[in-house]
Amino acid sequence: MALVKERKKELIEDNKVHNTDTGSPEVQIAMLSERINGLAGHFKSHHKDHHSRTGLLMIVSKRRRLLDYLKKHHVSRYKAILNKLNLRK
Repeated sequence: MALVKERKKELIEDNKVHNTDTGSPEVQIAMLSERINGLAGHFKSHHKDHHSRTGLLMIVSKRRRLLDYLKKHHVSRYKAILNKLNLRK
């Protein structure tokens, strides 16, 4: 479920705001979304894994808080990350 180093670098490169960026909300949201998608696949075959489900809910709420921060302070960046990651329909 953890991100491999190459995939993590790829996510940082795709979502960074400036050259030395590794911790902006966009990068964090992209990494959390990747972990959420991986766990969603895990639950297809392990539907009784409630401990991992608790972790998934914590990850989802952390991503929600980061999205709320962007929506409140940087609306254009919020809309851009939603479009890039296809989080809303």
